[in-house]
Amino acid sequence: MSLSEELKWRGFINQTTYPDITELDKGSISFYFGVDPSADSMTIGNLAAAMLVRHFIDAGHKAYLLVGGATGMIGDPDGKKDERNLLSLEDIDRNKKAIAGQYKQVFAGKDFEIVDNYDWFKDINYLDFLRNVGKNVPLSQMLGREFVQARLGDDGSGISYAEFSYSLIQGYDFVHLFKEHSVTLQLCGADQWGNSIAGVDLIRRIEGGEAHVLSTPLIVNKTTGAKFGKSEDGAVWLDPNKTSVYKFYQFWLNLDDAGVADYAKIYTMLNQDQIADMQKQVDENPGAREAQKTLAREVTNIVHGAERTASVEKVTDVLFGGGDINDLSGDDLEILSAEIPTFNTGKNLIELLTESEIASSNGEARRLIDGGAVSVNGQKAETDQAINQTSLIKKGKNSFILVR
Repeated sequence: MSLSEELKWRGFINQTTYPDITELDKGSISFYFGVDPSADSMTIGNLAAAMLVRHFIDAGHKAYLLVGGATGMIGDPDGKKDERNLLSLEDIDRNKKAIAGQYKQVFAGKDFEIVDNYDWFKDINYLDFLRNVGKNVPLSQMLGREFVQARLGDDGSGISYAEFSYSLIQGYDFVHLFKEHSVTLQLCGADQWGNSIAGVDLIRRIEGGEAHVLSTPLIVNKTTGAKFGKSEDGAVWLDPNKTSVYKFYQFWLNLDDAGVADYAKIYTMLNQDQIADMQKQVDENPGAREAQKTLAREVTNIVHGAERTASVEKVTDVLFGGGDINDLSGDDLEILSAEIPTFNTGKNLIELLTESEIASSNGEARRLIDGGAVSVNGQKAETDQAINQTSLIKKGKNSFILVR
């Protein structure tokens, strides 16, 4: 299957300046994809576009992955109702390093080059920028942007000159990469279309060259219609310190049946036959959630690696699938203890139920135990039971205590 056919089948194509998408199949292209360091991690929204990048790399195209040290000093105003708070230079530097590290994980083993737009902006003279870039951008084009109109409207909060100029900075990134690395394509999320088009126009006006943009669609939850990538705790991050590997895995495991195959097309490298098998599993036995297990395993493996993925699978099986807690390693137990109340051995069961607030009193704890609602390591609990070894206490389907 050609790259253009692959992208169409997977649902990656939202908007593009290519009159014919099969141009992607005619030879090697140098392209770029960028993320601003507005946070110290990408989200799974960024990951959707990053997976598009993987397909381009695998098709033999040359990738330049940009961390926006310069654009991050301003912050993209598109989609924002109010002016952003400026990050400190220290925060920007820390965030850049974190995003570069995630590039290296998601694209492990692939051929790519990381670039930072601060490297070419730090020495640009302001007057030179106005003459060479600003002179080539019609004001009507900038004023026509939807976010500018919204911010300048009667109910808008206004916009600073800095944020108004953001698209010039990003547009010049494309010009620089075009000149220095023969980059002729930018890949981006749907929300970056306007900024990316600014670069195409600048290349035409300044360099007399031709460049293109391809954007991915906004991913939505097939059942709710809401923007994809939110959990009960907020955004789903790639950084395990912001979204734990366990919670990351659980997010994918709990996705809706209606969209699981389509999510796999975007977020995994599984082929047509494998994804067809996933859809068959949903159609024939949705309760087993085998398709979701495959999706969760594949995406967690890409973002966090095979070892951590195997660990959260074992932990999930112990919590929900009848697995034996004695099969968990020390690292597995560390993952588990970060997610559920954890106590040291030596307490009796009633104490543990009350201290964990699973039961509000000793009396309620006894009633739960006597009613058969509590188990220890999969066995019905006893009222005066002492817990003197590593154990998993469970009440109902979703209340747990780990004793170590």
